[in-house]
Amino acid sequence: MDLTPYRLTAEPYYRPTGHEIALYEHAYAHRLPLVLKGPTGCGKTRFVEYMAWRLGKPLITLACNEDMTAADLVGRYLLDAEGTRWHDGPLTTAVRHGAICYLDEVVEARQDTTVVIHPLTDSRRILPLDKKGEIVAAHPDFQLVVSYNPGYQSHSKSLKQSTRQRFAALEFDYPAAEAEADIVAHEAGIDRALAMRLVDIAHQSRRLRERGLDEGISTRMLIYAGVLIRDGLPPIDSCRMAMTAPITDDPDMQRALGALLESAF
Repeated sequence: MDLTPYRLTAEPYYRPTGHEIALYEHAYAHRLPLVLKGPTGCGKTRFVEYMAWRLGKPLITLACNEDMTAADLVGRYLLDAEGTRWHDGPLTTAVRHGAICYLDEVVEARQDTTVVIHPLTDSRRILPLDKKGEIVAAHPDFQLVVSYNPGYQSHSKSLKQSTRQRFAALEFDYPAAEAEADIVAHEAGIDRALAMRLVDIAHQSRRLRERGLDEGISTRMLIYAGVLIRDGLPPIDSCRMAMTAPITDDPDMQRALGALLESAF
């Protein structure tokens, strides 16, 4: 199978915040399954994209959700003009042909679905296709990477220990203020002074986590706001639409965040 569509042709912008690049390279050298842990919008997906580009490997990404079944991962029989034929799912494609498979927000998938990855995350490195009666041995270049946000974990949405202990882990957080301003300025195409003002707002919102907010304003949301400001929307309107309105429905918190925007602009 031609994996060209899954290869990144341009270098994704990624600003390291530590030695995560070297750690990932060591993990990939041994094809260790890897879990990325960190808050929403802090750069986990961009990091995987950057590492796939850096290593020259195809990347197959699947956004997990509660309706995802094992068949969505491994494949199923489908009826076409030539009759009933087996079609590999994204995980099987990666296993069979040697791509990095990235399962984004893996805890959103049902636990009876995620158990299919277990044989891939130990010394066996195999994927049984029960419905097809086939066992697929992982290609030498295959690696499994998953991510989740520990802040949203609950009893019903967490990695079981039987899954968790099969992975090496990298922990992510929002970048330090100076680094985050560089990222926002680059990605949104705005000047650094404006990016720093947006970052200051985000840092204040993050201090409200568990004191009225489930999550603070993410780096991704800062970039959205920066893009809107760059294109001519007034800063307060941009920030309200891209940063404060999405993170809470509570009227009191909305007013508090609105006051924060007024003081910044």
